[in-house]
Amino acid sequence: MVDEGTMLPLMEEFYTIQGEGYHKGKAAYFIRVGGCDVGCHWCDVKESWNPDIHPPTGIESIAENAAKYSETIVITGGEPLTWDMGPLTDLLKEKGLQTHIETSGAYPLTGTWDWICLSPKKLKLPTSEIYEKADELKVIVYNKDDLRFAEEQAKKVGEACKLYLQPEWSKRDKVMPLIVDYVMEHPKWTVSLQTHKYLNIP
Repeated sequence: MVDEGTMLPLMEEFYTIQGEGYHKGKAAYFIRVGGCDVGCHWCDVKESWNPDIHPPTGIESIAENAAKYSETIVITGGEPLTWDMGPLTDLLKEKGLQTHIETSGAYPLTGTWDWICLSPKKLKLPTSEIYEKADELKVIVYNKDDLRFAEEQAKKVGEACKLYLQPEWSKRDKVMPLIVDYVMEHPKWTVSLQTHKYLNIP
């Protein structure tokens, strides 16, 4: 049933404020799905990587819980596209909810989405199909080469896609001046901060 998407390895679900990107500051219900093999060394939720340690949970209960809290539902991971997101997003849309996804794009896009935040990683690049569908491109900046990578990725998304550069949290003091200067020189980009960490919320 996990392979079919009718059950998912649920790591956690919580109601909070979206801390990053275009929708930062909005109340949202987060569904964090286990399973990821992209392997970012700076990942701050490495406990999400192994899906076997997270209990398979029926999507009906996940959707019911989500509907109690918010109209905006953010599905994240791990890498949520490891699994078929179609059945879950169908249930959420039946309930009139807004479906957002945060993904590396490393696997084929499934599900019905109102907002797609694509955060590509060098270790496992996105599939070609997701670039034109991305509403938001968010590149994590760990070092200077990530700015080169960001421009490379920006060439592949649509003209309406919002472009964000976000400092990797542990390197923020070092890379933030780099990002600020870069955005001022290349104003098509916007700085994204992990404001939830400054607010000390999930």
